Amino acid sequence: MRAENSAINDNPIALGPSSDARPGARTGSAEHTNTGTSTSTSTDGNAATGRESHRGGLVLAGLGVFAFSLTFPATAWGLESFGPWSLVALRTLLGAVIAGGALLLGGVALPDRRHWAGLAVVAAGGVIGFPLLTTLALQTSTTSHAAVVVGLLPLTTAVFSSLRTGARPSRAFWIAALAGAAVVIAFTVQQSGGALSGADLYLFGALLVCAAGYTEGGRLARVVPGWQVAAWSLVLCLPLSVAGTALALPAEPVRLTAHGVIGLVWVAAGSAFLGLYVWYRGMAEIGVPRASQLQLAQPLLTLLWSSLLLDETVPAAAPVAAIAVLVCIAATQRTGRERRTR
Repeated sequence: MRAENSAINDNPIALGPSSDARPGARTGSAEHTNTGTSTSTSTDGNAATGRESHRGGLVLAGLGVFAFSLTFPATAWGLESFGPWSLVALRTLLGAVIAGGALLLGGVALPDRRHWAGLAVVAAGGVIGFPLLTTLALQTSTTSHAAVVVGLLPLTTAVFSSLRTGARPSRAFWIAALAGAAVVIAFTVQQSGGALSGADLYLFGALLVCAAGYTEGGRLARVVPGWQVAAWSLVLCLPLSVAGTALALPAEPVRLTAHGVIGLVWVAAGSAFLGLYVWYRGMAEIGVPRASQLQLAQPLLTLLWSSLLLDETVPAAAPVAAIAVLVCIAATQRTGRERRTR
């Protein structure tokens, strides 16, 4: 549509010189030549714009993955200064204030009433449930361990999405999904000495609630801009976050450190809002399949940050398990695309 509009708008410019042509000049040919040149220029310009938009989308989606990969290390830093309940309450409160400010500055109207139930699911899963459960898990689990377990999130989300939409994935999809789940369960059992730990149960619970939130958020993003879905879900949690902060801060010790403050600021601003903002914007430019391919790097990036920022000793099984999960995720995406193209 943009190419067509450009061509139409350029036509009067192309026709202008022909009105001043010498008597007896072949006006029709001039018109044809100028119009053709204008159309060619317009097409080239739109192609260049499309390439620039695609590159910009890749950058934005990559920044989103970068922001998400730092969430667990930042949470570990935040736990140096705050208790788990205080950290989650403050994260949600600050994120809601930032999101509310962005909505006000953008003059965004309230979403339709029919969307509030879906926003509540997004808020319960992505804003409250996932941060709280993973923060509780990181009290006793390493971030590298958590990264491998939560690396299963794209598969879990795909399963929830198929149940929510009534889609029927292929047999190959389910084989790849079950293989990925088996890898993660085997890894967690091996790392936990033969049995699932309390932290593992928190992490698996986080997978379920976040997948539910992502699924509902993806559905809403078809009718509401994605960043607004993230922003409104944060704002929806504002009353709960205020009450949680008032209750948790006096009940848990606070020992302010540079790491603790930086960790809190990052999970509130970087992970909770800005990361989702650039992620959704990038995904709109390059499409969900290509953006999902970028997200495959997230667990491996988290393993890198765990080593560099936290001085954690990453077990040899962690990158192996992470790569195995990535292969399973890639297989589910491939089978999904093949099924859609038939």
